[in-house]
Amino acid sequence: MSHGSAESLRYGLALARAYRAELYLCHCVEGAAAGDSRSQASTGQIRAALADMIGGHLGGGDFSEVEWKAMVVEGSRHPSEEITKVAAESGIDLIVIRSRRRPRAAALLGSTAEALSRTAPCPVLVIHPQEREWVGETTGEISLRKVLVAYDFSDDSELALRRGLSLAKEYGAELHLLHVLAKPEDDGPELAWLPSSTESIYQKAARRLQEAVAAESDPPEYQAMKCSVRWGKPYREILSYAGDQEIDLICMGAHGAGHGMSALFGSNVDRVLRQAPCPVFVARPLKPSTFVQQGNSPSHMETGEEQVIAI
Repeated sequence: MSHGSAESLRYGLALARAYRAELYLCHCVEGAAAGDSRSQASTGQIRAALADMIGGHLGGGDFSEVEWKAMVVEGSRHPSEEITKVAAESGIDLIVIRSRRRPRAAALLGSTAEALSRTAPCPVLVIHPQEREWVGETTGEISLRKVLVAYDFSDDSELALRRGLSLAKEYGAELHLLHVLAKPEDDGPELAWLPSSTESIYQKAARRLQEAVAAESDPPEYQAMKCSVRWGKPYREILSYAGDQEIDLICMGAHGAGHGMSALFGSNVDRVLRQAPCPVFVARPLKPSTFVQQGNSPSHMETGEEQVIAI
């Protein structure tokens, strides 16, 4: 219910309107058990506040423009677990969430956005304060100019490429494809790192990037595209490239790393989320049955309707 969550609602509402999707507003609370009179009163107040927030973004409260539903979730588990469960049960196609710029000391503990990026049953769009915007504050219009896909030839990055290419085509944006090669430990000039074979590692990576886009494009051509190969640490090069090129949206793939060492010390996705100069789209495969028992699949899955959840 913060100002930050109202900003995530702006993005969720814009996407819901653009794709004629149903918008779910999810609010997690800890407190009285469901059914308690105090709980019911609190839920009513939250629903009314959510309606006011939507009305503010619609500039007068014309709710006929979007189909939406308020969801107040009460439980003792971490919000990321509750949201993951709700998203799976409701057949959500995209989660939109606002992430705070966390201090370095707190970053080791992770955040709800980072946890969702590892466990969500669908893609996650993470926005931040003080970032490059592409949804108009007053108009709600989507204006994507440059989309960056971080591509490492994995299945996860393949998902990111498909989503990024689709968005770039939809909004006439430039598509930037970036692959980062691990920098050898050898000291000395970069030329010394390359093998003497006819096709260097660098050249091979660049060729594979071109082939990846050609395989995903239908027809296999996309003029507004730039392929780049860099040496170094992936998250550093992604952030540097996004800043240098004034990227509006970073698309990355993420597998479920759980809450082990990679979650504690941060993966490339976590680090990009914490420092990105623009929203980050974390591509994940749709798994609506993760928490849904057999025979209880949401009717949405049968009708093909699209749904977006804003946190």
